[in-house]
Order: sequence, then structure tokens, then C-alpha cells
Amino acid sequence: MKQDALFYESLNDALKAIVQSLKGAKAVGVKLWPEKTPDAAARTLNDCLNESRQEKLSPEQVLWLLAEGRKIGCHAGMNYLAREAGYSDPQPVEPEDERARLQREFIEAQKSMSRLAERMERMWSAT
Repeated sequence: MKQDALFYESLNDALKAIVQSLKGAKAVGVKLWPEKTPDAAARTLNDCLNESRQEKLSPEQVLWLLAEGRKIGCHAGMNYLAREAGYSDPQPVEPEDERARLQREFIEAQKSMSRLAERMERMWSAT
């Protein structure tokens, strides 16, 4: 996978970088429009990413592209959105990291519930 560019002129440019990382407009187009031929889907996708054309991707399609790019380590779109909105670059969460975090939170919640139950028991015993 090639390195993301430092800056993109537009969201469409950043999305084009994702498309290229995902093996091009034909490969991505048929995923977005499975009812179309690869050539027709590629033309539609290229039209959607062309600033001078009326065709545009839906928010769900943009989200799909961002998620697919994340899977292969292409963060061009998310970085562009974050920078343009005044945020620092986001950090992708690895599935194992997320799983470990959830397990830690669950264990802490269980301990907290046990402590709360003990306090309640002491309170009820005192009365």
C-alpha cells in the first residue's frame, strides 16, 4: 500500500486515493453498483468523484469508502475530513485493541457492581 499524500485539494481527491488503493474504479464501482457492468460502474464512480459533474456519492457510499480504505490502511478520506473540520488526525482502532478495551471495561464494571452490592449489603445489615 502506498503512503497517503500529506494534503488533498478536496474530499473527492482523498476519496480517489482510496479508490486507487482499492484497485481502481472498476473494482470499487461494482461493489457500489453491483447491478452495473464493471465499465459502467467505473464511469459512474469517476463521474461521482469529478467536481465538475452533477453525480455525487451518497453519504452511505462515502462512509463505505472510508471504511474500506481503513481496512487496507488508506486513511486519506478520514484524515481529510478531520483536518478540514479542525480535528487532529484520527487513529484507527484495531479490532484486538477494541476487544481488549471492552473486556477491561466489563471486568471493571463487574468489580464496581460487586463493591456496590457489598455496600448495599452492609447498609441493609446495619438497619
